[in-house]
Amino acid sequence: MQRYVAVVGSGRCSPQEALAAEQIGSLLARADAVVVCGGLSGVMEAACRGARREGGLTVGILPGSDRSAANPHVVVAIATGLGELRNGLVVRAADAVVAVGGEFGTLSEIGFALKLGRRVIGLATWELSQKPDSILRASSAEEAVRLALEG
Repeated sequence: MQRYVAVVGSGRCSPQEALAAEQIGSLLARADAVVVCGGLSGVMEAACRGARREGGLTVGILPGSDRSAANPHVVVAIATGLGELRNGLVVRAADAVVAVGGEFGTLSEIGFALKLGRRVIGLATWELSQKPDSILRASSAEEAVRLALEG
C-alpha cells in the first residue's frame, strides 16, 4: 500500500532546511510515497518541489479557503478555511511525519502526530523535554526518509 508522509516545517525556513526538505521530497517520490504538507511556502514548497521533480504526487492541505494559494508544486490542493487548525488534518492524513526545523506550527503538528500515534522523524527540529525519545532523530534526508518509510 502506498505510504503518505507529511513533511512539516516553517513557511520561513533557512536555505539548509529548504535543501533538506527538497531532498526528502525527492526521495519520498522515488519510493512512490505521497508527500502531504500544509501547501504553502518554505519547507512545504521545497518538499513539494523535490517530489514533483521526480514525478511524485503532492497534497497541500491549506489553511485558507482559496486553492490558488497553494505553492506551484502542489498537485492536489485542499482548501480548508480552518487556519492553523488544518495542522491536525495534515498529520491525520499521513502515515508518518518528517519535521524539518520549524516554528510553533511545526510543534503543534508534532504534538498532534504523537497524540495520534504517528511516527515522527525530526531533522534539526524541536526537542521535547517530557519524552525526548518520542521524536526519532535523523541526521540526513536519507535517514529521515528511511525512518518514515519503515514504520
